[in-house]
Amino acid sequence: MAGESAGADGQAFVSVRDACKVYDDGPRPVTALHHVDLQVPRGRFVSVIGPSGCGKSTLLRLVAGLERPDSGEVRICGQTPARATERKMVGFVPQTPALLPWLDVLGNVRVLEKVNRAASRRRGPVPAPAAPERCDLAGDPEALLRRLGLGDVLHRRPGQLSGGMQQRTAIARAFALQPQVLLMDEPFSALDEFTREAAQLQLLDVWQEMRTTVVFVTHSITEAVLLSDTVVVMAAGPGRVAGTVEVSLPRPRRSGLLDSGDLHEHEHRVRELLSDAWHADAGVAP
Repeated sequence: MAGESAGADGQAFVSVRDACKVYDDGPRPVTALHHVDLQVPRGRFVSVIGPSGCGKSTLLRLVAGLERPDSGEVRICGQTPARATERKMVGFVPQTPALLPWLDVLGNVRVLEKVNRAASRRRGPVPAPAAPERCDLAGDPEALLRRLGLGDVLHRRPGQLSGGMQQRTAIARAFALQPQVLLMDEPFSALDEFTREAAQLQLLDVWQEMRTTVVFVTHSITEAVLLSDTVVVMAAGPGRVAGTVEVSLPRPRRSGLLDSGDLHEHEHRVRELLSDAWHADAGVAP
């Protein structure tokens, strides 16, 4: 993954180099990230998996520009996260969908575009780097929502939706702005298994067409393998990268893949890395 590039400068599109982050506002300092490297080429789907407390969400927040590393650097197409965010290059889907309760599904997907237009008029144009041609799907919110299985609830408000529908609405809103990088923090963690599998495949259907660069945090080994080109395995105590697994499964990926031996083999490799990391943290032999 580190050897692939995304731009004319040969750099990875999302680059985290030697990042460290320590929280010292409690009884004792906690090292959330310890010399973490992550290189993501343009258009790749990369999942980050690991036990609670390994720094997955902290890593995502550094890329999103919501926090800064204590040392090391984070770049998006060679720019700081703050600059990339200002240029609307970065989208973020949190665990809990932040939908506006007074707007219907379609209104929630369209609202950020209106807000961004108003902000652009106030501050003037912000020059942005060259980007891929706008995807037709991103320019048609109704078509995007239908692809995510929400065609029948376009005019329902969030309070009338299931948790899965709310989360898919949040995902549609993020894709509608066509950010160059989409960060997703366990968006399906609260869903039941059947709804989660359906949502995963709908997400892949949209991503297959739009090819946004995605960094996706999850606790699920199956989810990480099904969705990703690369799975990054993290370990705790302190948070660090324990290894990576390149996923060679063909795309597009369909529901039948969940029962395939190839998928299970990739799951096994991820599970081994997680197990080795856990035993190393616990100080016992695997």
